[in-house]
Amino acid sequence: MKIKQEHFIESIFSALQYISYYHTPDFIKSLVAAYEKETNNSAKNAIAQILINSKLCALGKRPLCQDTGIVNVFLKIGMDVQWESGLSVEEMVNEGVKKAYTYSDNPLRASIVSDPIFTRKNTTNNAPAVVHTNIVSGSNVDIIVAAKGCGSENKAKFSVLNPDDDLTEWVLNNIPKMGAGWCPPGVIGIGVGGTAEKAMLMAKSSLMEPIDINEVQDKSHKTEIEMLRIDLYKKINELGIGAQGLGGLTTVLDVKIKDYPTHAASQPVAMIPNCTSTRHVHFTLDGSGVAEMPVIDFDIYPDIEMDVSQYKKVDLNNLTREQMQDWNIGDTLLLSGTLITGRDAAHKRLKTLIERNEGLPENVNFDNKFIYYVGPVDAVGDEVIGPAGPTTATRMDKFTDMMLENTGILGMIGKAERGSSTISAIKKHKSSYLIAVGGAAYLISKSIKKAKIVAFEDLGMEAIYELEVKDMPVTVAVDTVGQNIHQVFDSITLLR
Repeated sequence: MKIKQEHFIESIFSALQYISYYHTPDFIKSLVAAYEKETNNSAKNAIAQILINSKLCALGKRPLCQDTGIVNVFLKIGMDVQWESGLSVEEMVNEGVKKAYTYSDNPLRASIVSDPIFTRKNTTNNAPAVVHTNIVSGSNVDIIVAAKGCGSENKAKFSVLNPDDDLTEWVLNNIPKMGAGWCPPGVIGIGVGGTAEKAMLMAKSSLMEPIDINEVQDKSHKTEIEMLRIDLYKKINELGIGAQGLGGLTTVLDVKIKDYPTHAASQPVAMIPNCTSTRHVHFTLDGSGVAEMPVIDFDIYPDIEMDVSQYKKVDLNNLTREQMQDWNIGDTLLLSGTLITGRDAAHKRLKTLIERNEGLPENVNFDNKFIYYVGPVDAVGDEVIGPAGPTTATRMDKFTDMMLENTGILGMIGKAERGSSTISAIKKHKSSYLIAVGGAAYLISKSIKKAKIVAFEDLGMEAIYELEVKDMPVTVAVDTVGQNIHQVFDSITLLR
């Protein structure tokens, strides 16, 4: 049978829309189990927000995370497949990507830039995808479509170990160095052997496999790799990094390992995490038409609500540095008032303006405000804004002292840890750093009541917005005296 061009493109489109708002059932079940056993209140609250966000997205068919990812497609094409198409397979993939990311009912954030070394211009439709193709026996096309956010993608690790080096030691040394920017709890994928690129591909592809660590632990006869998976799963969770780096029992929901024969003098090792917004789906085209996506059973979602009694209400419009001194790390807050957004590209432009003594853009007033590191998804229907979760704050470390010194901001909101120099700057200026939950983007967007672009509109999702929020949930990560909730990463690293 022939695979028709329109069926292939429509299937890629359908898959990307599907994974933008549906977690896989195995992930939800594993996350529910982690929530039920968690004893750390901050971590338990973070997992609750992720689960609530997941159900909201599934019902509303809106993205789980504002970072709707770089598209990865894994193809196994049967040698007997015939095509009815005027496009190459990769061109058909990219047509599906373009259609999915510009779909008016659920537009997905376009994050892909061309000319990566120089102009880094946004392609506006998230194409091209990264496509991996294997030619196999048979007459079907087996497809895995994934969307990988860069909070986790940027934490990929690779090394060529000596043949007698300890793989477990390498993994446990590198997990703390990944910090919390990959939005745990998630899955760790490891590839060992082959060559550099083979190890990386194995690590990435292993993340597409079902979460099954509990079933593996229950097996009476385990392979050596299964025993290694269990050992790493336990030891990584014993590090105490926990959900969003807040501590607790669960950092990883599973550890996947793939291996391949390699040179006698080499041991290539790659490690890639998958975040709380893990997004992938597997389907087959046999020539009969467009692929049908799996039906979601909504009974897998737990009946969880946020316990707002744990939160302190904060009026951002009347907040003072003196009031912030009463905050302690781990405090949970509900923010109401005005926020100003800004992330990488906006910070770079602000730095240029400040260095040239040209002042801030006309409509931007940071004075006594918090800056929120976010690049939202476009709004649809009656939405004020699309999913608007935090981006990794660590990337803004090099701008933080400048911003505190020159703009009058009170503090910052993002996700993940801050570097030591940034924490020193926060302490010097009696500022603070708050974290919102990565993986709760749609939930957070519900707290945003007004949104308008006030500068750098040409930057698209990286433009500066002024937001009016009502009861936006955050956690104090660095307080005004420099106490740091993510200090666990530093202490673990020092111990090693």
